[in-house]
Amino acid sequence: VRVKDQIQGAVQMAVDLFGGIDILVNNASAISLTDTEHTPMKRYDLMNGINARGTYLCTQACLAELKKSAQAGRKPQVLTMSPPLSMKPHWFENHTAYTMAKYGMSMCTLGHAGEFKKYGIAVNSLWPRTAIATAALQMIPGVDLKLCRKPEILSDAAHLILTSPNPATGQFYIDDELLAAHGVTDLEKYSVTPGTKKFIPDFFV
Repeated sequence: VRVKDQIQGAVQMAVDLFGGIDILVNNASAISLTDTEHTPMKRYDLMNGINARGTYLCTQACLAELKKSAQAGRKPQVLTMSPPLSMKPHWFENHTAYTMAKYGMSMCTLGHAGEFKKYGIAVNSLWPRTAIATAALQMIPGVDLKLCRKPEILSDAAHLILTSPNPATGQFYIDDELLAAHGVTDLEKYSVTPGTKKFIPDFFV
């Protein structure tokens, strides 16, 4: 079974179960912080297949239902977990393949925000200020999870975006900035280690 057919089947299952789709969150991602010499093409293809292609494919698969949602008077949204775009070599030189794959997701946000505006579909990205203690991060050697924040900071930020009565589109939100804009400035509850003052910064910010 082709991946496209599997995705379309999952979309149809969601529609059958819930009656439609109002929100798509593109969260799946693969990471390999390797330079060109040490990035096998199999890993390159995996990152681009999951990150850039996966985001594009899932958005395409949900588009018809998102249009129906807008036509019904709801305010459908696509939210992609990807960073703000920056063409500074600093973000490419140590892991070109990963940056290309991740920026591919952000380019979907940029393009689809403009393309889908006429349909009433908002498309945005969300990215963390600091490293987040996830299973993927545990696979990277040398990362101290005690100096990270919990995934809940992103879920709370995403909730603010997705429940907005008048969602913006084409935005690249950073979690702590978004929370601060909604009056949440005490982020202590998101610390893996209480009292941490210096967190590991995430990439691309």
